[in-house]
Formats: sequence, C-alpha cells, structure tokens
Amino acid sequence: MRPYDRDNCAFCRLMRSLAFTGVGMGLGCGTAYLVGASQQNIYLSGIVVAAIIVSGLMGKKY
Repeated sequence: MRPYDRDNCAFCRLMRSLAFTGVGMGLGCGTAYLVGASQQNIYLSGIVVAAIIVSGLMGKKY
C-alpha cells in the first residue's frame, strides 16, 4: 500500500499541467502557423489553446 495518493500529489499535478501546456502550445502554434498567421497571433493562439486544455482537463473531478 502506498503512503500517499500518487495521482493527486502536488508534484504530479504540476508535471501533468506542464505536459498539457506543452501539448496545447504545440497544437495552437502549429495550427496558427499552418494558416499563415503573424508571429504575435501564433503565440497568442498557443497560449489560449494551452489554457483551454489545462483548465478543461485539470479541472475535472476524478
């Protein structure tokens, strides 16, 4: 038996949110780059998509 809950520890949640942030930035920036957006809009769309993914996936109750 584990002395702590591995899925709900603070470090595990931090690492999961960093991973989903990277995936969101990749998806948002890649899509904006493919449609020919400016560099400022590419970064902005990456930040927005990352925020949506992190808040949507990390906010769920298990």
